[in-house]
Amino acid sequence: MNIYVGNFTFQMAENDLRQMFEAFGAVETVKIIKDRFNGRSKGFGFVEMPNNSEADRAIKALNGNMIGKKPIKVIPADSGAKKKKKRFRKRRY
Repeated sequence: MNIYVGNFTFQMAENDLRQMFEAFGAVETVKIIKDRFNGRSKGFGFVEMPNNSEADRAIKALNGNMIGKKPIKVIPADSGAKKKKKRFRKRRY
């Protein structure tokens, strides 16, 4: 299961994030999104856990926890599947 983790401090490293989630089970990958120009963290990232039940426990336990004076947001990430486009109709007057 892919998990979105947001609103954490810019100083948090991937290793710190991995340790937080390894308390609940196996972690496959950890990716902190960084600004392409200055290389600084954008304050959010993704954690992938192979076991869905462990991932659910981690989400419930970590969502809203205070990390560095900020409550972090931990939710299941979007699957990335293509979404249906909205069709706009021209109005006739």
